[in-house]
Amino acid sequence: MTEVDTTVVTTVTEPSVRESGVLVRVRSRLPEFTGALQRVAEQVLADPAVAARSTIVELAERSGTSPATVTRFCRALGFEGYADLRLDIAAETGRARAAGWTVDIGREIQPSDPLDRVLDQLMAADTRAMQDTAALLDLAEVGRAAAAIATADRVNIFGASGSALVGGELQFSLHRIGVPAWAWSDVHNGLASAALMRNGDVALGISHSGQTRETIEMLAEAGSHGATTVALTSFPRSPLAELADIVLLTATQATTFRPDALSARHPQLVVLDLLYIAVAQRTTERSHAAFQRTARAVDGHKGRKE
Repeated sequence: MTEVDTTVVTTVTEPSVRESGVLVRVRSRLPEFTGALQRVAEQVLADPAVAARSTIVELAERSGTSPATVTRFCRALGFEGYADLRLDIAAETGRARAAGWTVDIGREIQPSDPLDRVLDQLMAADTRAMQDTAALLDLAEVGRAAAAIATADRVNIFGASGSALVGGELQFSLHRIGVPAWAWSDVHNGLASAALMRNGDVALGISHSGQTRETIEMLAEAGSHGATTVALTSFPRSPLAELADIVLLTATQATTFRPDALSARHPQLVVLDLLYIAVAQRTTERSHAAFQRTARAVDGHKGRKE
């Protein structure tokens, strides 16, 4: 006997998300689904190729739900019905096969696997994550963030754990082109710095889940003093995203020993590299001058050529 799902889901179609791959949308909405709807989502993500071949009754049986629940799941993603969902999943898995991504994606890495197979799986997963991120990312939002950073008197970058490492990369890059940027991982120091921000400053919070309390607190403090707030996250309806003025989205492809939070690093770095280049494009003369001065400053520490 299948469980009847009584969850009411409001369909919200966001242009940037609606146009991206269906599996990215399912993954990004997963935390919102509960009960039977969540089981349908997990079944689709576990084996998209099988889902594309299944009837609505078969997918309901595999997920332990009902055809009515599957229909509600489709509508929550912006589809008229199950037929449209199947077509999109089939098209996406077909593109993945053509790109050579399906060999290892979703397969568990075994302790006995040779490194060449592990490398193939990592490359496939990261390639897929990069492609999904490119489809998900709203370039207009990147442009807005870059324009704000290019004219900011101060840029604060907030993140914890692995997100702090990614934030440090952006801080280093911005400093090299003369942008006054600081990266904060300690919440006390971050809150103190956020409290000194004002209109015209930019605060960027990085969190894959968008639920890291410390990062949310620091970004909220910066925003309360007039700073433009930017969120880099994989979940468009997370608390961090809801708080921010500008949201930059990433996609992930987890593998064994590399859950979503760890798998998010490369897509995050790609988005932040794009953001950095967009800032440099808007500050060309200052950036070139800064590169020359910083290169001269460290030139004496490079090995001499014979």
